[in-house]
Amino acid sequence: MCLPGQPPAAPATAADAVAMAQASLAFLAKADIASLPSAVQADCLRGLGRLESLQTAARAGVLAAFMAGGGCEDDGQGSARAWLRWQTRVTNGAAAGAVGWVRRLAAHPAVGDALAAGDISPSWAREICGWTGRLPADKRADADAILLAAAAGGADLADLAGLAEEMQRRCAQPDSDGGDDGFADRWLRLDLTLHGAGRVDGDLTPQCAAALRAVLEALGKKAGPEDVRTKGQRDHDALEEACRRLAGAGCLPDRAGQSMQIQLHMTLDQLRGLDGAGNAEAAWAARGPAAGPGSECDASVVPVVSGHVDPAALDRLAAALLGSGDAQRSPCGPRSPMAARVRRLLLRHAAEVLSGPAGLAAFLRTGLLDGGAASISLPLDTGKPTEQIPAHLRRLVIARDRHCAFPGCRQRPAACQVHHIRRRKDGGSTSLKNLILLCAFHHLIAVHRWGWAVTLNADGTVTAISPDGQRTLHSHSPPARAA
Repeated sequence: MCLPGQPPAAPATAADAVAMAQASLAFLAKADIASLPSAVQADCLRGLGRLESLQTAARAGVLAAFMAGGGCEDDGQGSARAWLRWQTRVTNGAAAGAVGWVRRLAAHPAVGDALAAGDISPSWAREICGWTGRLPADKRADADAILLAAAAGGADLADLAGLAEEMQRRCAQPDSDGGDDGFADRWLRLDLTLHGAGRVDGDLTPQCAAALRAVLEALGKKAGPEDVRTKGQRDHDALEEACRRLAGAGCLPDRAGQSMQIQLHMTLDQLRGLDGAGNAEAAWAARGPAAGPGSECDASVVPVVSGHVDPAALDRLAAALLGSGDAQRSPCGPRSPMAARVRRLLLRHAAEVLSGPAGLAAFLRTGLLDGGAASISLPLDTGKPTEQIPAHLRRLVIARDRHCAFPGCRQRPAACQVHHIRRRKDGGSTSLKNLILLCAFHHLIAVHRWGWAVTLNADGTVTAISPDGQRTLHSHSPPARAA
């Protein structure tokens, strides 16, 4: 505490600084501001504006250090934006905005210094970064300094915009076919609000904007004199109609997140030497599929039986049919016309016996295997792609989990994959109790690469344990259904 008239004590630690800032703002939030004179209220507003600038700079600095140190990974999150959504309970747009300030101030350090000094508001700082960010890289620092000096000298935002436009004109490069068309700065964000409503924001390339405009113009026309929708409402309905037609045309994948297809190659010799599917699975796992860890959890699998022609074996078989003993030393050896005809007959009829839906390869594959062994050669038989997760189970998992089930993650089912909690090669079943919905990051990276363990509890909650066992995260139970 400090006496009246004395400056406030300086904080000794970062925690002290945050606590003092919270206490100061809590005092103002609860104070009887209405009883104060207008001049005092004005001073408060100006001071709070400076505090907003300081808070923006401080948060960007702390978040930059947090990201550089991999702090979000300690909580099992793949990005700072996901961590902020979870731990600070902000919307996706707010989290993206915080991360955006980190990148913005890293590229414009002078603007960061002005914010930290309270000399410029966050909104003006963002405009300046946007203007100078379009200039060549070697001109940006000088442009930032000029605009900040102009702002400190009393220039308003319109004056700064005019000055930035003049800078862009003087720094403009000659036109060329390879010029910047906004492709590097393209982005689109869909934020979901209460009751599933959404808000779209973004920067489109000219090509994307032209395509979207064509769609809106084609589907957003007035339907007749009774159509009293506004232009904005018709554009909204046109976009919805375009998406509905695209989905109805079957042009979208109907498997939530299933984009992986694995081809299992096995030789006919391996098939013939196996007693059952267990040995085939072990042989395949020993060599490894041609896909990343976890990809086999939720993928369609195409079995391919392959083989090759063994000239020595073909010679021995031809010699046996000709009754000539060793085909290499016989007058009817491999170079004789008779032996050549026998070899052609053997190859032709062997292909008919071994390949095709009723051939030996298909019979052995379908009768013995759940998996296969990796060996790429001449294909003799290819099976129909088989989904590892049946459609009815996929729908049940989505209906139960509704989003990525990893604690703190809210990725929607379209961005998720179905994960076997206990791996199939370890005896895990493809059943509802052994399946869980995980986004691509938590499935392929957090679980299969980093080693996080997830458990589906009987009450529907999920527990995630870090690889070192030092961190345990819990989700919340699904909300109770209305009676």
